[in-house]
Amino acid sequence: MYAITIPEPGGPEALIWSEVPDPVPGEGEVLVEVVAGAVNRADILQRQGFYNPPPGASPYPGLECSGRIAALGPGVTGWAVGDEVCALLSGGGYAQKVAVPAGQLLPVPEGLDLKRAAALPEVTCTVWSNVFMISHLRPGETLLVHGGSSGIGTMAIQLAKAVGAKVAVTAGSREKLERCAALGADILIDYKEQDFVEELAKATDGAGADVILDNMGAKYLDRNVRALAVNGRLAIIGMQGGIKGELNIGTLLGKRAAVSATSLRARPLSEKTAIVAAVREHVWPLIDSGQVRPVVDRELPMSDAAAAHRVLEESTHVGKVLLVAP
Repeated sequence: MYAITIPEPGGPEALIWSEVPDPVPGEGEVLVEVVAGAVNRADILQRQGFYNPPPGASPYPGLECSGRIAALGPGVTGWAVGDEVCALLSGGGYAQKVAVPAGQLLPVPEGLDLKRAAALPEVTCTVWSNVFMISHLRPGETLLVHGGSSGIGTMAIQLAKAVGAKVAVTAGSREKLERCAALGADILIDYKEQDFVEELAKATDGAGADVILDNMGAKYLDRNVRALAVNGRLAIIGMQGGIKGELNIGTLLGKRAAVSATSLRARPLSEKTAIVAAVREHVWPLIDSGQVRPVVDRELPMSDAAAAHRVLEESTHVGKVLLVAP
């Protein structure tokens, strides 16, 4: 098969479309013939040499895909060759084939194009696990999503609105904020022109956000804590703004607030399987009904993954960028 390899870390040009051995599904795994994959910020970190795959994972980038089951490994039940699926991966999505633990498979939602299903696994699992399973967002509460026009952001808006929450977003342009509003966002904050702590306070009569989904890390840590409501929960899922920040424990104590930080890729199979099962139970019916949908910015050939990485690094996109396998 062919896959995107990274012979040496570097810029987008480091991504090389190469012929490599086919993967072989092991115990409890299936072989998926990939139709499309999707690009995530973690893929950029891997390309740069900062985020190696966990032990035993595919060395190729790509944390999600869609396709058809080509073979079943030993011990797999409940799936059949030919089933159309999408999958949460620990790596290997930028390839024509990938071996996947059966517990990380999801059926393609009703009425959704197989290619577009590649935009779902990483964002649905990230949002559901952090906003709902860890932070317990409830109806009537306020969720602040940083990077509201990103793949994760566009999904977080829709899922929060589906459960009856109020949604605030930050984004870097009026056009991106308008796209967020079209998905249901209630409070629109241009982080280049406005202070999100002040704007959120105005919009919530000083209460703040009950839950904050943060992809920035250190740069936003202090302001995120100040923006939290009493009993608020800050969920950190990224470090685009750095890895070291100062936390005001007094403010945190005064608000009786909590800070969590998680990644998805390195979690053990049992945890990923539980998250995927929860997503299938709670999120898939919303997608089947059309209440929630993946937002896809563009599709590019998988062999031109370098162009897709440039799109993400320029932050000109809204939603997900897909890579279509030949």
